[in-house]
Amino acid sequence: MIEVLLNILKDFWWVLAEMSPYLLFGFFVAGLLSVTVSPELVERHLGGRFSSVIKAALFGVPLPLCSCGVIPVAATLRRHGASRAATTAFLISTPQTGVDSIFVTFSLLGGVMAIFRPVTALLSGLIGGGLVMILEPDGQGGKQAEDQPRQEASSQGGGRGRLRRMFSYGFSDLPMDIGRALVAGLAIAALIAALVPEDFFTPSGPLGGLLHGGLFAMLI
Repeated sequence: MIEVLLNILKDFWWVLAEMSPYLLFGFFVAGLLSVTVSPELVERHLGGRFSSVIKAALFGVPLPLCSCGVIPVAATLRRHGASRAATTAFLISTPQTGVDSIFVTFSLLGGVMAIFRPVTALLSGLIGGGLVMILEPDGQGGKQAEDQPRQEASSQGGGRGRLRRMFSYGFSDLPMDIGRALVAGLAIAALIAALVPEDFFTPSGPLGGLLHGGLFAMLI
């Protein structure tokens, strides 16, 4: 039992170490957006109709953010007034590709795949955002934008004040806001890494026959 707990703790630390650089970059981008993009602008473009889903997916496709780094940025958009549907579209489309990965794909796999990847990311973002809009609508255009950034923006001027607000939001306020869910996700990842055998999904493993090759395996 003690050995299992130690393995879980070790895998928790390993997952956290793997994610940390990308999370820190995401927190930095989120802090930058918090002082450069106003809540009014987010509410106007990402707050309501299906056009907001299209804009969010288009905005996410070229951004060089992975599935870890996109979390803080999406949380910032949501707090600034983006709707659930637009936030979902952004979360789905962004990690799949980016300007950097498009060029890498072109160099390794050719032009067809370089076009196919961003188009697929865009379409999947639109589908996901559209489903959320139908199943989980929020008519007022997302979470209410906070008054605190606006008040600080009016009370603190100049480059130093903006820099202070950027780092305070990106590396203090936002981590505290999403920290509980983030730790829960890390704990689940650590449990999977510690308890699921390494050959579980290989051809010789328990699910090997189901998950090895073919369209059915990809769907599973």
